[in-house]
This record gives sequence, C-alpha cells and structure tokens, in this order.
Amino acid sequence: MKTFAESHKTVFVVDHCPYMAESCRQHVEFDMLTKNRTQGIIPLAPISKSLWTCAVEAAMEYCRIMYDIFPFKKVVNFIVSDSCSRILNSWSQEDQNVQELMEALATIGPPNPRADPECCSILHGLVAAVETLCKITDYQHEARTVLMENADRVANRGRIICLTNAKSDSHVQMLEDCVNETIHEHNKLAAGSDHLMQIQKCELVLIHTYPVGDDSLVSDRPRKELSPVLTSEVHSVRAGRHLATKLNHLVQLHFDLASTTITNIPMKPTLNVCDQEEQHANTSANYDVELLHHKDAHVEFAKSGDGHVSNSREPTLKETVTLKWCTPRTNSVELHYCIGAYRISPVDVNSRPSSCLTNFLLNGRSVLLEQPRKSGSKVISHMLSSHGGEIFLHVLCSSRSILEDPPSISEGCGGRVTDYRITDFGEFMKENRLMPVSESRYQMDGTLDVPLERAKEQLERYTRYWPMIISQTTIFNMQAVVPLANVIVKESLTEDDVVNCQKTIYNLVDMERKNDPLPISTAGTRGKGPKRWRTLTYTPKSDQYK
Repeated sequence: MKTFAESHKTVFVVDHCPYMAESCRQHVEFDMLTKNRTQGIIPLAPISKSLWTCAVEAAMEYCRIMYDIFPFKKVVNFIVSDSCSRILNSWSQEDQNVQELMEALATIGPPNPRADPECCSILHGLVAAVETLCKITDYQHEARTVLMENADRVANRGRIICLTNAKSDSHVQMLEDCVNETIHEHNKLAAGSDHLMQIQKCELVLIHTYPVGDDSLVSDRPRKELSPVLTSEVHSVRAGRHLATKLNHLVQLHFDLASTTITNIPMKPTLNVCDQEEQHANTSANYDVELLHHKDAHVEFAKSGDGHVSNSREPTLKETVTLKWCTPRTNSVELHYCIGAYRISPVDVNSRPSSCLTNFLLNGRSVLLEQPRKSGSKVISHMLSSHGGEIFLHVLCSSRSILEDPPSISEGCGGRVTDYRITDFGEFMKENRLMPVSESRYQMDGTLDVPLERAKEQLERYTRYWPMIISQTTIFNMQAVVPLANVIVKESLTEDDVVNCQKTIYNLVDMERKNDPLPISTAGTRGKGPKRWRTLTYTPKSDQYK
C-alpha cells in the first residue's frame, strides 16, 4: 500500500462563535517608549487579544513551521465554524502558503460578540473537516494514477486539529461522537465514488482554550482509540502565549521535528550580521537562536551519543541540542563532506536574533557549527547555508571519512595499512557473496531451506575467529595450516577432510615438541617479534571448530 501518513493532510477547525471574542486576559504592553518620554504624556494602556486572535496566531505559526520545513507533500486545509462552516482553502498546492491563509482569514474578520450563540456551533466545522479529508489531494491523485487498477491501495489518512472553547468533558465527548459518526457515514459515500477516498485513519486533536485566570472546565486526556478509524486526544490550554507554545510543541510531534539551539552567535560588524540593526545594539556580544528541523539531522548524535542535549528556551517544548557558532573556514580541503540537508524554521521567527541570522545566511554566507566540548579537539558536525532562498541545516560527517585510508591496528605505536589482511578479506567476500536462488531447496527433515538464513549462518561461522590484521594472527600466516583453516569452516567434513586435518594437527604438535620456530613469514610482523606457540591455543579451543 502507498502510505500517506496522518501528517500528509491536516485540517484546522477554528471556532468563530461569539464567545471566542472574549479577551484572553493576557496583557501586552502596547506603549514600549519607556525611555526619554516627554513629561505630561500619558502612556497607552496595555492591550489583550481575543481568544479568536490567539487561536488564529497559534494555528498560523503551526502552518508557518510546517511550510518552512515541508513545502511539498504536506498540505493544510483551514475551516472556520460559526453558524455554518467556511473552508478557506483547498488541497491544491497553489493554496498552500501562509499568505493565502492570512488573506482568507482577513475576509472572515473577528467573531461578532453580539451574535446569537445558539445559532453557532463548532460541529459545522468538524463535519466539513471529515468531508475535506475524503477529498483527494494532488499527491494522492498522482499515486492513484500510477497504480491504475490498484488505486485502492493508496492510503488516506489525516489529522483534524480543532481549536474551540468547550463547555465540559461531556461536550468534548459529544464532539468526538459526532466526528466518529460522520467518518462512518462519509466512508460509505466514498466507497461508491471515484472522486472521494475512504478515511483509513484519522487523528482528532481537540484543544480547549480559555482565558488566563479562569479555571478549566475540560480535562486533559492522552490519545485514545475511539474506533479502528478514529483516535482522539484532548488538550486544555490557557490562551495567549500558552496556546502558542502548545501548538509549537504539537507541530514537533506531528512532523517528527527536533530542535537545535545555535549559541554564541557573534554580533560583530565584520560578520555583516544585520548591519542595519547592529548600531542599535548597546549590550550583549552573543545571542542564541533556536531552530526546528526534521529529527534525522540528529541521527548521528543518537548513534554516537555525543549530542549536548539541554532544555528548550520554551519550558514546555521538547529538548534541544546545543551547537556553537564556529568561525567559517576558508580552506575547502578542511571541510567535511555532507551526508544530509534539512530545511529549518526559527522557533521565534520575529525576534531580532532570528532575523539577523536568517538575513546573514540568505546573503550567501555559511555558518559551521561545532559540538560544545569541555576538552578535546573541535568537532564540526553541522553547517547552515542557503540554497535558492531556503535555509538548510547540513549534517557533516564528523567521523572518519570512508575515502580515507583505514586506521592501522597493531601492537606497536602507529601502524601501516599493509598490516591488514586485504587479500584474505577479498577471498572472504567471494566465499560469502549473495546471489539469486533459482529453485527452492529442502533440508533433510523436509522443511524449506531459506537461502538468506543459510547465508547468515555461514557468515556467522566464518567470522567467529577472523583476525583483521596480519600481526594479530599466526594460523592464517602459516602455509602448513592453510588446509586446516579452509576445511574447518565447512558445514560437514568428508573422510579425506578429516585425514588432512589430523595430519596438519599432528605436524603442529610434532613441531611444538621439537621446539621448532613457527614457519611463518616475518612480513608485517612487528612489535613483540615472532608469535609464540601459545598463540595457536586459541584456535582449536574456539567455538568455531566444535
């Protein structure tokens, strides 16, 4: 099945009923001219936003981050609900940008506090959201066209994020039941239509927002499966900055995002970082900027465990990885090769530090980022650079390059590449190469012999004892023991193989009894000199030869 995850289609349903015109009661200082104020001028009183404004701003920030990091294949549909549902955009890629949504919201305007609340309901928007999820996106249509007769194998999943002011837990349950029934009804309609798709999976995220200072009438509830098709979760969040923080946290969860904080960003004129604002900066020589990006940019940290993880600048957000600004290098030979590039989005896009950094990068400059370490050499793991007007976080290979010569592992200091058993390893690869099997084979007990499992068993048997360096092995350097080394890895031995093994072992025992030197070449042998006879003791005792 062609998988489209729930993150492919997101429907925002924002309550536009009269009660959303209520103040969030979180004051914002409107008059910021605190210095050099002329005497006699009365400062402007602080203002507060409505619940509607807080909900729209938080939803727009969610969409901005999603569009920044996923400009394609992730689509959003925006619906406002009052006396009816109004769909502000479509699944078409042309409608997928913040500017289109802002213009559509401007035509809607704020809720009318004098409207009749009995005529308004969030249910209209939820029903329209289910109908919208059944509609086919351009990407789903493309996948269905490719599959032709198997078009039904294209999955249809989506997510509904509802921002409202619920009355109680029972009211929330009523909304969930309505969505569940609507999905069931529309799936029946979609089953008989070529222009609609049945919903295989839907995530309902209900966010109850209320004014600061009020008690919440709705309880938080983690994700719960209401039916095989529908799951639901409930978040009770105060309006204002708390709602914005919650949506910021959800966008990270929904799209598998991670956070990176760039620290010690210098504010020097020589770096051309926001020159037009630099003259107004009187303090602070460095600043930090937190960025969001796909979590795969931290895969190398997860493997090595080197990531410096700290709490995000926002207390309720996920953890962030800290990277330090590093002076760009001019010598391209010293740069590491890139193993991945991921789009980024600033957490606080309107802050002065974020705008300074983005302007600096969009002007064609690049920034190398290093892992903060208390000791040891500098490790440059990432780089920020722009391509075509978009900023990417590049993951640099901080480990040894595969193009470099492998490190030598020897008994002494230093080492040489010639110490590796390169020729033997080539033969080892030939003996354990994979190839297609033309016909099935059966074992003695009648069970099917799986070629892949047989190959794994052979590889495990060959590598139980396989020294990689000439100076670490004796038995593989002795011509007299070559027949034994070749025979003991077989699944079964013939009578001739047993006789040859016995002859080789008796010969070795006789040489040890006479205290003869080991008949091996001295090439590649360093450090402590010729190997002792006790080196051979490990080989017969190893499990490989039992």
